[in-house]
This record gives sequence, structure tokens and C-alpha cells, in this order.
Amino acid sequence: MKTLPSELDALTDNSLMLKVRDGDVDKLSLLFERYKKPLFGFFYHMNKDADLSEDLVQNVFYRILKYRYLFRGEGDFRTWMFHIARNVSHDHFRKNKITAKDSLETWQDRLGSDDNRASSLQQEEEMHLLSMAMDRLPEEKREILVLSKFQDKKYKEIGEILGCSEGAVKVKVFRALQELKEMYQKLEAKF
Repeated sequence: MKTLPSELDALTDNSLMLKVRDGDVDKLSLLFERYKKPLFGFFYHMNKDADLSEDLVQNVFYRILKYRYLFRGEGDFRTWMFHIARNVSHDHFRKNKITAKDSLETWQDRLGSDDNRASSLQQEEEMHLLSMAMDRLPEEKREILVLSKFQDKKYKEIGEILGCSEGAVKVKVFRALQELKEMYQKLEAKF
């Protein structure tokens, strides 16, 4: 017996957003249901504060509603939404002059770890150094790593979000990883 697809599955993101733009603002709740978790993950990986991340997700959808008339439907809705999310994050941290914190365990899981650790003490020390290195990365480098490693965005999509080419994104990710490695090695030499 075949079931009918739910409204959430039947409509594309762009078609939903076009309906929102044209006045059917109730459709925004469907987009919210689709994207609240990915947006929360994006923000949480940038600031490690669940309450703040939830607030920022709400701010993204507030801005989507406020600026709905700017959506033309020509590009991908997700790219447009993550562009707004990026602006919300920058605005929050600029307004509050806060440096985003990063979870050491999460970064180590995503960026790779050595399973053959000599001891758990050594692993804890390495995790502490990695956390310190992440804290010292500029926000834009943390952001590019979050988009590519945590949000699993393709370089092309990241380029659309950041307003640069796919090749430029590859270079930015490479440089961010290199700077993370250098920062880690400097810290390792100190301790």
C-alpha cells in the first residue's frame, strides 16, 4: 500500500520559500522543520553553547521572514539560508565581542585522530592542545572548517555561501588546516 508523501517531502525548498515570499508565511514552518537541526549544528560547532545556538537558529528564520522578498528562487535555498546564518553568527559575535569556542573532542573526531595512542594521558594532553589551537584560529578559518568538516558541504556550495569560487574554497580549507597544524605544533613545543 502506497502512502502519500507528506507536504514536507513533496515541496522543494525553493518552492516553499517562493510561497513564503509571496505571502504564505505558514510554509516557513516546513522549512524550519527541515533545517533547524543542520543550522543548530552549524552554530553549535562555532560556539559550543546550546542555548545560544537555538537563539541563533531562531534569528535566522526571523531574518528569512523579514527579508523573504529578496529570495528570487534562482539559486539554492540552502545556500541562501546558510549565507543568512553566517551573517547572523558574525553579527552576534561582533555585537557581543565574543570569540567562538570550539569543542576539542568534536574537532579531533572530525579532523582525524591517531587510534594508537600510547596512553589516555597523552590523548588528553593532545586534545587540550588541539582545543587551544582551535581557539586561536581566526573565526573565518574555524567557519570554513565547520562548513566543510561538520556540515559536509561541498566546496561549490561553500563558495556560493562565502561568495567565492570552488577553487578559492579549496585553498581556504587547506590554509585553515595548515594554520591549525602550525598552531598545534607551536603549542606542543611550549608544553
